[in-house]
Amino acid sequence: EGMPQTLSSTSMFTPCSFSPHLHTSKEDEQGGLIFQDGNLTSASLDALIQHLIPTTDYYPEKAYIFTFLLSSRLFIEPHELLSRVCHKCIEQQRLDDPVLDKARIRKFGPKILQLLTEWTETFPYDFQEERMIGHLKDMIHRIAPCDEAYWKKMNQLLQTLNQKLATLSHGQEGIVKISAAVSDKLVAFKSKPPSIQREILSVCSDPYTLAQQLTHVELERLSHIGPEEFVQAFVHKDPLDGTKPCFSEQKTSNLEAYVKWFNRLCYLVATEICMPAKKKQRAQVIEFFIDVARECFNIGNFNSLMAIISGMNMSPVSRLKKTWSKVKTAKFFILEHQMDPTGNFYNYRTALRGAAHRSLTAHSNREKIVIPFFSLLIKDIYFLNEGCANRLPNGHVNFEKFLELAKQVGEFITWKQVECPFEQDANIIHYLHTAPIFTEDGLYLASYESESPENQTEKDRWKSLR
Repeated sequence: EGMPQTLSSTSMFTPCSFSPHLHTSKEDEQGGLIFQDGNLTSASLDALIQHLIPTTDYYPEKAYIFTFLLSSRLFIEPHELLSRVCHKCIEQQRLDDPVLDKARIRKFGPKILQLLTEWTETFPYDFQEERMIGHLKDMIHRIAPCDEAYWKKMNQLLQTLNQKLATLSHGQEGIVKISAAVSDKLVAFKSKPPSIQREILSVCSDPYTLAQQLTHVELERLSHIGPEEFVQAFVHKDPLDGTKPCFSEQKTSNLEAYVKWFNRLCYLVATEICMPAKKKQRAQVIEFFIDVARECFNIGNFNSLMAIISGMNMSPVSRLKKTWSKVKTAKFFILEHQMDPTGNFYNYRTALRGAAHRSLTAHSNREKIVIPFFSLLIKDIYFLNEGCANRLPNGHVNFEKFLELAKQVGEFITWKQVECPFEQDANIIHYLHTAPIFTEDGLYLASYESESPENQTEKDRWKSLR
């Protein structure tokens, strides 16, 4: 028996191939699964778990596996889910019998291995727990006597998983180190620093290059975010289990680190603009960042684009009227228009759809890049989560909601898997992560020193800051 044929992990997530259509057989309807027009809409948790479990002649659809593994953590912890899956397999395939039915297990073995492989590939963070690895090993010990190849397959799976977890934790450590270094420097400037401070233009004067390096940072940070973090960020108590929320500590550290990066970039842009003593230099820095933002837009890096625009719109920057009068602002207004929040970010969403479409038909990694404006993505997922109940009044899991959730998170996973096609410049990336930045007070001080207060409110503020 070969492995059941499934799509590659990327194609499973792309919205165009994301088909919530599940093949139904008669007993499914009785097995506690409710379908509407051929789509699974709701079911009891038990029925959904049963639907995940392969048998000798059944294997769940890829879209179902992803949707259920993503959303089930709102109701049951991953280690408990895996434990139940394994117990049911042992029971249904009679893996406890003193004499195993080898022919039967050879039909079942590849399928359970495939399911475990998909789980470890898509949600590797679940397997940081010893208990999870324990269940994997127990399952293999039961089926391996029927076929030597299962050992090899399992070793491969564990090796790949270990590599993946090592890469991820290495990346996390790097981010933690950088964050620690950065937070010390955040407060370092209450007033303008001495002129030895390097500035962005001395490190990188080409907007195109800076946009590419920003894209490197974004993709690197995105790669660490597990799909489950989107769900775990919004875990509430499950109404059927009033005692405890599903996760004692929220596992959303990568997601939070990414939001912090966005804020850092906003402040870095504002700092670079407020720092130069001469109006002409400040105008030059503004024009430089407008060009960087435009390149980010062309690349499909909407997160850096939004951070740059937000930094320019901070009041210590926007109040510099004399500086702005020296800037050719037409290009800036075009970008601002693209990211205008009206109509629930209608223009941006249109541009994002365009980039997503380009990504689907892309011939090169360069055209595949889609880096969404991240806090809006989180907000969308938050509202989807708040807007519909996880469970229906009869206690059934509202599966329709989770198909929509899986579609949004699945699209994001496709985007975060893109390899960055640009050459990396360690010097620029180091600067982006470690250049000291002003606090908000520091920004106002620098701003008032550059162009003195205009009105009483500003004068009072300047006085209190000094």
